[in-house]
Amino acid sequence: MCGIVAYQGEKQAYPILIKGLHRLEYRGYDSAGIALLNPGEDIRLYKCKGKVSDLESFAEGKYNGGTMGVGHTRWATHGVPDDKNAHPHFSESGNLVIIHNGIIENYASLKKELQNRGHVFKSDTDTEVLIYLIENIQKNEGKDLVSAVMTALNQVVGAYAIVILSKDNPDLMIGAKKGSPLVVGVGSNNEFFIASDATPIIEYTRNVVYLDDEEIVILERGKEMKIKTIRNQDKTPYVHELEMQLETIEKGGFDHFMLKEIHEQPRSIRDNMRGRLNIDLREVTLGGIIDYQSKIMNADRIIIVACGTSWHAGLVGEYLIEDLARIPVEVEYASEFRYRNPIITEKDLVIAISQSGETADTLAAVELAKSKGATIFGICNVVGSSIARATHAGSYTHAGPEIGVASTKAFTAQVTVLTLMALVFAHKKGTISEAKYQQLLLGLDEIPKKIEEMLKSDDKIRYISDIYKDANNFLYLGRSYNFPIALEGALKLKEISYIHAEGYPAAEMKHGPIALIDENMPVVVIAPNKGAYEKILSNVQEVKARGGKIIAIVTEGDTDVASLADHVIEIPETEEELTPLLSVIPLQLLAYHIAIMRGCNVDQPRNLAKSVTVE
Repeated sequence: MCGIVAYQGEKQAYPILIKGLHRLEYRGYDSAGIALLNPGEDIRLYKCKGKVSDLESFAEGKYNGGTMGVGHTRWATHGVPDDKNAHPHFSESGNLVIIHNGIIENYASLKKELQNRGHVFKSDTDTEVLIYLIENIQKNEGKDLVSAVMTALNQVVGAYAIVILSKDNPDLMIGAKKGSPLVVGVGSNNEFFIASDATPIIEYTRNVVYLDDEEIVILERGKEMKIKTIRNQDKTPYVHELEMQLETIEKGGFDHFMLKEIHEQPRSIRDNMRGRLNIDLREVTLGGIIDYQSKIMNADRIIIVACGTSWHAGLVGEYLIEDLARIPVEVEYASEFRYRNPIITEKDLVIAISQSGETADTLAAVELAKSKGATIFGICNVVGSSIARATHAGSYTHAGPEIGVASTKAFTAQVTVLTLMALVFAHKKGTISEAKYQQLLLGLDEIPKKIEEMLKSDDKIRYISDIYKDANNFLYLGRSYNFPIALEGALKLKEISYIHAEGYPAAEMKHGPIALIDENMPVVVIAPNKGAYEKILSNVQEVKARGGKIIAIVTEGDTDVASLADHVIEIPETEEELTPLLSVIPLQLLAYHIAIMRGCNVDQPRNLAKSVTVE
């Protein structure tokens, strides 16, 4: 959940680290800190509660030069967000310093053992326990730092991505990972970078090495990079070339990353379909499934595992695959999946969905399903991510970096991939007519253009947002394909505006939530003129009869729902199966504008972080 960045080279480290922390701040913004090291000097530490900008103000005029250093922006787990719990953390002597993303699950027992040996801790974090343990092993067992790190990591239980500096070894930087992401950038002139993801690195190099779990990278000035396992086995670094462009991680003239990413959806969906949807040949090809096509097509059942917004995308996928391909689908919260002893067999296909490809719960679900012999298909946005490497096959969503914590373009990219998968399955199994297949291909190809037109209605959505910005509760209703969109719309509003909101199947409203409806309750109804349109029209009338304020998402030209609604937002005509890709857009904009009008930080909502790398 935290962001870490480190630099070793000939340049001044501080500007590189500060810029890197700004780019990683979407991973956590409770506190921030930097440690700098020059040979022959003590490690200099600057850290404080708050955002990276607070750290800049705190460190201004205080920091000296240093050509090696580490930086950290925190999402608090162990210990409240304050100065003492901010990273980096010193060892007891002050000779070592560490930054850490993850959770050391057995930290309490390790801490108690160290306290029994007379060690005194200065913070409430699990991270401080780890660096104390490493130093204790160095001193008591006479091991060099690399060996001490290996020994310590063999004793800890949990997830970690760490970087360590040593006053006594001022030319040495050590990084390691298990369950949390870590990427090493290889620059020119003996420069190295370490970070949670590529965003702080792309400005300086395109050459990166992705560490695997339980691997340690050893960077010593003037020497080649070394990678070992925590059991001291040598590994050969494999250098990848980043495809990311620097401008994709800048705001590009928009006020916020979230707004930029909402407006990028026509492009991201096109990029997702490029090379997969051939409209001239009227066919869909997913290269990621070719090697496992027979096994996938003969699967008895598909299990989709995901969290948050990705779980909502999975629900849309359930409707698509069952409706079109007639394969049974179950959608599971990855966070609950392995704790209920699920029944999984080698005849199951498990689809893991994660924007970052690092979601700890989803990764754990993948490992469990693999151990049971299931075929695993990953849908991720980040090349080289842990889930992408852990799965048998998969498809990247090609949405580009998503910096806003509340997911927007990643969601529609995931739904697009699931739509393509459903079409491939249905066509190969013969469960869809050729006419319907062609109709959906043409309709999918037109979605980006239709979203471009919808984004022009932003002023109207802003006007509606101003009316309801002070509401305390919202209800979102949808049916069939658009029930998951009701859930997603409610989640977006909760995440960034802090208004309580709930999504429901429209027919379920009268089984409880209708008791909440009065003149102060805005009800967002997703009612395209497809599927159970007459049924949802009845649900709208039930809300209207009880004085609820209705904001309706309707198909262009609709008059029936529009005549009952207080406000109407139109979406273009399309096939029912494709409506989620359109109906979610106004809900993203509604949440965005309400949050802005309430003075909320839409890119960094409180208590949240982008990449959930802890359970």
